[in-house]
Amino acid sequence: MTDQAFERAIVDQIQAMYRVCYAQLRSHADREDAVQEALKKAWEKRKSLKDDGALKGWLLRILINECHNIQRKNKRMAPSEYIPAGALPPPDADSTLHDLMLSLPEKLRITAVLIFMEGMTIAQAASVLRVPQGTVSSRIHKARHILKTQWEEANRE
Repeated sequence: MTDQAFERAIVDQIQAMYRVCYAQLRSHADREDAVQEALKKAWEKRKSLKDDGALKGWLLRILINECHNIQRKNKRMAPSEYIPAGALPPPDADSTLHDLMLSLPEKLRITAVLIFMEGMTIAQAASVLRVPQGTVSSRIHKARHILKTQWEEANRE
């Protein structure tokens, strides 16, 4: 893949990267840092990508690793009372659904974002998350159950 083709392909993935970051990091600044650092690392390692069709999964794996790096750094640096309670949803998002998604445990939340929002298959999500396909399936099942239960409770009130 030429450098220009790589640039175009990366630009097409920016929105997906922000959606994944949104599920992982609470702070807008942290999300910006994670995307920028992931783009930098992807550019530096672009020659190591063997299959052009695997670009999205490869890029999201770099991004998820960067999100984890930022989360580890934040745990060491900031007392929990200074960490924001939640990030603002995108302007067109249903705030109830947004809050329910953020309430999911991290492993369920990132899996749900990859499957529901990014349209990945179970096999693709398993590859990105580096877990077996059965694990992805069970996480999606659990996430659906939790979201359904919480959605019904929220709409009952």
